[in-house]
Amino acid sequence: MSILIIKLGATGDVVRTTPLLEKFTCGVTWITAAKNLSLLDGLRENLRSLSWEDRNLAAGQSYDLVINLEDTLEAGQYVHGLKFGRLFGAFLKNDNQLAYTDDSQGWFDLSLISRFGKQAADQLKLENRRTYQDLIFSGLGFRFNGEAYRLPQPTWTNLTGDVAVSPEAGPVWPMKNWASYHLLKEKLEARGLVVNVLPRRETLLEHLGDVRNHRCLVGGDSLPMHFALGTGTRCVTLFNCTSPWEIHDYGLQQKIVSPLLAEFFYQRGRDPRATTAIGLDEVFAGVMNQLDASAPGTARKNPAKLESTLATKV
Repeated sequence: MSILIIKLGATGDVVRTTPLLEKFTCGVTWITAAKNLSLLDGLRENLRSLSWEDRNLAAGQSYDLVINLEDTLEAGQYVHGLKFGRLFGAFLKNDNQLAYTDDSQGWFDLSLISRFGKQAADQLKLENRRTYQDLIFSGLGFRFNGEAYRLPQPTWTNLTGDVAVSPEAGPVWPMKNWASYHLLKEKLEARGLVVNVLPRRETLLEHLGDVRNHRCLVGGDSLPMHFALGTGTRCVTLFNCTSPWEIHDYGLQQKIVSPLLAEFFYQRGRDPRATTAIGLDEVFAGVMNQLDASAPGTARKNPAKLESTLATKV
């Protein structure tokens, strides 16, 4: 068999899609955004990763299964020109409109191209209690059994400590950015803990190394959270405006959900009430609980399969 996966970004979404690789022993081609190639290159011998710009290198063969997890017109047009036996995910209809296959409804009914429209899709997303992996796996006919993220070995960095703070989730979701990270840092440092704000790095592998070098990560629903879940690093994650239920916690995560989640669910504007609804004491207690769980002598959970420990499937 031959498989083609199209998942470009965001980078955290690419990471949480890597458990699918556990279900395929055959050759897999994965088209992603160029910036994400370092997370896929070399994960196993029969995985070929290509940037979106090089997508034509994958267009000349026939695939048994194409998995298109992108909901853009450009990706739909690309899929339209492929040869395959089965398609899972989004495609372009004859009227040049995007649709999605019946078996992928579990996920795409909650998406921007939902057949129900965005408002209804957001409500379905708020009501959904299944993880992303469960929705994708079941649509493909698999059962999700906690299969781990697959990640490469991080680049070594000298940023180490007890707690890593990830205060910014990027410009798309400003309401993910909790207002009291600076106060949390001060309160943790008053306990004698080493607390580092994650810096911007030139490479994703350095960023991965920074997360791995700490006992606990605290931040929003963003890429560092996925890096923590993939490296066995305990984390406290704040959900101000996105779904906590789509995230599989791998026994590593404490979720703190805003009391105003429903009001600001999947809203991309700015409102200080969204970023201040979660209290400082609750987050502080969550971090201390996670540090206790990661104390010396406590077994460190590491669900990810890192490159050096991979048993390549043939």
